[in-house]
Amino acid sequence: MLKIGETKPFFPCDNLGVGENGRLTFAGRDTVALSQKYGTPLYLIDEMRVRKNCRTYLQAFNKNFPSGSLPLYASKANSFKQLYRIMQEEGMGIDVVSAGEIYTAKAAGFPMENAFFHGNNKTDEDVNFAMETGVGYFVADNEEEVLCIQAAAEKKNIRQKVLLRLTPGIDTHTYEAVNTGKVDSKFGNAIATGQAEKITLLTLSQKNIELCGFHCHIGSQVFTEDVFECAAAIMLRFMAEMKAKHGIQAKILNLGGGYGVPYVQADGRIDIPAKIAGLAAQMRNECAALGMEMPAVCMEPGRSIVADAGLTLYTVGAVKSIPGYKNYVSVDGGMADNPRYALYRSRYTCLIANKINEKTDFTASLVGRCCESGDIIQENVSFPANVCRGDIAAVCTTGAYNYAMSSNYNRLPRPATVMLTENGDYVAVKRESFEDLTKLDI
Repeated sequence: MLKIGETKPFFPCDNLGVGENGRLTFAGRDTVALSQKYGTPLYLIDEMRVRKNCRTYLQAFNKNFPSGSLPLYASKANSFKQLYRIMQEEGMGIDVVSAGEIYTAKAAGFPMENAFFHGNNKTDEDVNFAMETGVGYFVADNEEEVLCIQAAAEKKNIRQKVLLRLTPGIDTHTYEAVNTGKVDSKFGNAIATGQAEKITLLTLSQKNIELCGFHCHIGSQVFTEDVFECAAAIMLRFMAEMKAKHGIQAKILNLGGGYGVPYVQADGRIDIPAKIAGLAAQMRNECAALGMEMPAVCMEPGRSIVADAGLTLYTVGAVKSIPGYKNYVSVDGGMADNPRYALYRSRYTCLIANKINEKTDFTASLVGRCCESGDIIQENVSFPANVCRGDIAAVCTTGAYNYAMSSNYNRLPRPATVMLTENGDYVAVKRESFEDLTKLDI
């Protein structure tokens, strides 16, 4: 129960709460106690939420799409061995974009036949490594890559399964940096310019490549109602045209990823099962009109699998006020462990975990410790007026693109990642030490 003067905070996800001691809880656990146990900065991952998000997609796919359809976890959102073990246990496929992600998944024991290898500039070494590792599908981005795959597969005397990445020309109205479906994107082959048909014919002429289908990716953090439906319609019409002109029976349509998740109160919430059901109904109608069988469908959720399963904890250091100008609350992390504000002006819900119910009437920028004026986690955050050194700051919805994009800028060690379960907690990624920082130095 709130006391007089206390305010109810906004929580972007229902795995956040307030304990009887007035502290922020995450996955039912006291975040201040976790900061004391493991130190800060600290990445927390709610394992139960990750599994729940996987099951949401899997159940919706099994209910609405044809046999063989599969959601693929987009590794770029967050990649470490325990996540791949969870993906295997939950029956997910994976989307990998580098040899490093492939290596990590393989090291975790993930069945690589359920991996799809993306990237707009795979090197010869990448292609060979992926084949040696047993990656199931390549998502080929360009003609040079198709020829590279052919050459490598011929040497290995195998027939490599391939999807072709196309650009349907969809503008998702998201941030420019994460909008990848437009005609002039660096990714894929535009349908409108005829390049998609050209690469299709080139691929069909390769003896050691099996063209299994087509792929598109229209962007990230998509809330627009009909974006996936529009992309699917364009792709299905292209597939029908290729069948009519060239006899191609493509079995798979991969629509990429991009369902949005709420970071702040102004964001909407998406009913993913309802969205998938609506998408499937539209696709069935489109296929019927085109006189074609509905292909197996893949999507690549990353953010919507892990984002709301993540929380980052920091310890507050200096609190600085510049009368008449601006206030700053500094923490022991920053752009080295979360560069997204510096890159995209990404929004986050930020809280003081040990003063969660106190009135928030002090507006300040939450900033990091890097020697960089752009080291900002969030501007114009409402904090309790008594925020001070030693408080625990919590940044919500950090499971995606935080650890994955972290660095050692200013020679800062990367934080630990701790998984939270119903029965306890465990370290999934160790905190880097000073010794780790110099391991590669000669």
